[in-house]
Amino acid sequence: MGVAGEKFQLGTVGALSLSVVSSVSIVICNKALMSSLGFNFATTLTSWHLLVTFCSLHVALCMKLFEHKPFDARTVMGFGVLNGISIGLLNLSLGFNSVGFYQMTKLAIIPCTVILETLFFRKKFSRNIKLSLSVLLLGVGVATVTDLQLNVMGSVLSLLAIITTCIAQIMTNTIQKKFKVSSTQLLYQSCPYQALTLFLVGPFLDGFLTNQNVFAFDYTTQVLFFIVLSCLISVSVNFSTFLVIGKTSPVTYQVLGHLKTCLVLTFGYVLLHDPFSWRNILGILIAVIGMVLYSYFCTRETQQKPAEASPQAVQAKEGESNPLISDSLSAAENGGSATDDEPLKVPMWSSKYSKA
Repeated sequence: MGVAGEKFQLGTVGALSLSVVSSVSIVICNKALMSSLGFNFATTLTSWHLLVTFCSLHVALCMKLFEHKPFDARTVMGFGVLNGISIGLLNLSLGFNSVGFYQMTKLAIIPCTVILETLFFRKKFSRNIKLSLSVLLLGVGVATVTDLQLNVMGSVLSLLAIITTCIAQIMTNTIQKKFKVSSTQLLYQSCPYQALTLFLVGPFLDGFLTNQNVFAFDYTTQVLFFIVLSCLISVSVNFSTFLVIGKTSPVTYQVLGHLKTCLVLTFGYVLLHDPFSWRNILGILIAVIGMVLYSYFCTRETQQKPAEASPQAVQAKEGESNPLISDSLSAAENGGSATDDEPLKVPMWSSKYSKA
C-alpha cells in the first residue's frame, strides 16, 4: 500500500507540475500572438490545438506508447462535443462581458462544481476544504476582478459556460473511472469530436467577435512561428488537463487553474512589464494562502482515510463466523473499503448508464 501511495503521489505531483508549466507557457505564447501580432482568433486556434494533439497521440499510438481502448462511442461523442461547446461559450462570454465579469465567471466554476458533485455524486466536502476554497476565490477575485458590467446576454452566456465547463470536467473524471481508461486513451478518442466542433463554429464565432476573417489574415513568418509553437505546447496542456482531473478531481484542477492565473500575472509583470498594483500583490498572497490551506487539508484528509479503514477491517475479521455478514464487510476483509464494490454513480447526462 505504501509503494502504491508513493507512486500515486509522484504521478500526481508530476501531472500538476506539467500542467502548471505548460499552461503558463501557452498563455505567454498566445499573449504574444494575440496582443503583439494581432491574431485574435482564439476559438479557431483552439481547434488547431486539438487537431495537433490528436495527430501527436496517433503517432504515439503507432509507436505503441499507449494502448487504444475503445469504449461507448455515444459517451465519447457527447463528451467531445460538450467540451467543444464549453470552450466556445467561454469565448463568447468574454466577448459579451467585461474582463472583470469574465473573471467572476471563471471563479464561479469551483462552487458550481462542488454543488454538482454534492447533488449528483453525493460527494462530501469538509468545512476546512470549503473554507480554503473561499480564501482562494477571495484572493483571485481581489487580484483579477476589476469592473463588473452586467448585461442579460452576457450573463446568460456566462451561466451556460459555467454549467457546461463543470459538467465536462466532472465527466472527464467520471469516464476515466467508469470505463477504466487512462487520460491518454480518453483524450485520443475525444479529441476529433472537440476539434471538429470548434473547427466548424470557430471561424464564425471569431468573425462575430473580432469582425475579421481568420482565412484572410496576413500570416507572416513570425505569426506562423508562434502558431506552431502554441500548437506544440497545447499537446502538453491537453494531456496534463486530462491527467490532473483523472488523478485528482475537477475541483483540484480548478484550484490549479487559479494558481496558473497568479503565475501568469507575475510572469506578465516580470517578463512583459504588464501593469501591476498592490491590489494584485495582495490578491495573489491571499490566493496562495488559500491554495496552501487546500493542499494541507486535502493531504490530511487523504491520510486519515486509511486510518479509518483499518478498524473496519478488524471488525470484518471478527465477524467471519456471522452467517449474516454483509457484502461491505467482505470487501473490507479483502483489504478494501466498504465502498469499493459500490457501482460508480454516473451523472444524469449519460442516458445509457443513468440506471447505474
